[in-house]
Amino acid sequence: MTFLAILLLAAMIATVAALVYGVVMFLKNSSTEVHGPGPSEFAIKSNKAMQFRIFFQAAAILVVVVILFAAGENGG
Repeated sequence: MTFLAILLLAAMIATVAALVYGVVMFLKNSSTEVHGPGPSEFAIKSNKAMQFRIFFQAAAILVVVVILFAAGENGG
């Protein structure tokens, strides 16, 4: 159970880190002029960071489900 708690904490920290990184890249993108066709480098980095955030968030939810399932098995 301790391993799952550590895994959950790591997933939550990774989620917050990806969120902060994505917001910073978004702000850099909005403060620069967009030149030429297609997305800028900052827009691509922001999009990728938000994809990682979704992945880490899903991992954290999965760990919570496993913890709740394990707690139900031990309590019942």
